[in-house]
Amino acid sequence: MTFSAKILRWYDANKRNLPWRSTVNPYNIWLSEIMLQQTRVAQGTPYYLKFVENFPTVKHLAAASEEEILKLWQGLGYYSRARNLHATAKIVTNEFDGQFPDTYKELLKLKGVGDYTASAIASISFNLPEPVVDGNVYRVLSRYFGVSLPINSTEGIKYFKTLAREVMNVKNIRDYNQGIMEFGAIQCVPSSPDCTICPLSVSCIALKDDKVKELPVKIKKTKVRDRFFNYLVLLGDNDHSLLKQRTGKGIWQNLYEFPLIESEAAITNVDVQTELEQYGILDQKFEFYKFNEEVIVHKLSHQHLKTHFWIVTLEGDVPNGVSFQEIDKFPVPVLVADFIKTFKF
Repeated sequence: MTFSAKILRWYDANKRNLPWRSTVNPYNIWLSEIMLQQTRVAQGTPYYLKFVENFPTVKHLAAASEEEILKLWQGLGYYSRARNLHATAKIVTNEFDGQFPDTYKELLKLKGVGDYTASAIASISFNLPEPVVDGNVYRVLSRYFGVSLPINSTEGIKYFKTLAREVMNVKNIRDYNQGIMEFGAIQCVPSSPDCTICPLSVSCIALKDDKVKELPVKIKKTKVRDRFFNYLVLLGDNDHSLLKQRTGKGIWQNLYEFPLIESEAAITNVDVQTELEQYGILDQKFEFYKFNEEVIVHKLSHQHLKTHFWIVTLEGDVPNGVSFQEIDKFPVPVLVADFIKTFKF
């Protein structure tokens, strides 16, 4: 039995009942694939269902405001995915009359759609023989064929794409592509896979050579950078606080947060006092204290945000503030959302 035939047989017996598998509608497939980038299925599924409920078609998504989309996306991370989602929905709606392109090359032109996503939509929605290569597929192919090329090197990316094309099942590409991804997610898992029940174990080179733990090979990640975040939570007599929208192309673009002091190291009460005096509240009396004595470490892919929230009570109103009752309606980073839940304005 061929490699692809074994994958198909395994998939038929073991596939999970996931909501996007009940359709081949490209909108649903695209939505699920974008959401599951860098995200586990268990975490992404509730977001998928929430988006489909609020935006049943690509035209509904295109018509939504960016703030609505960011709010629904809140907590899923990698917010550029949400912004790209919105941009692509508008393109599909305005330029393609709500119909997704039906070729790999045209799909690849959509914002936020790379090789993997274009291949997934092309094969699952349009039954085109395009191989998918995601983290799960890299792992399965690397182990089964004993390939030690780094999966995140230029040479490795090209090699695995070619290999994936050579071994795919063209006649049933829709199930095969979903099957090999599922196989990597459930059976050929990153740590301690149970090779005793694996249908590929007889011919798996990594198992034969005792290299299951070593494969796939990945070039070491970028060094993690520490950033020190200090949020000033202003509380006014008028039950208002202050939120500011992040701009620029850094993390959390267009999300809201409390006024921020970013520093190279931990700051003191004196530093906060100086910042507050420069913040335009010179004419108001204020008191402040550190809400969390122990630093909150919020981990992103290449940076750790070491965070303190400072509660600042003003005698008087917060100018241009947001009502306490309205704060949780704004799209904010999960770090800020967790604080809002804890503090309970």
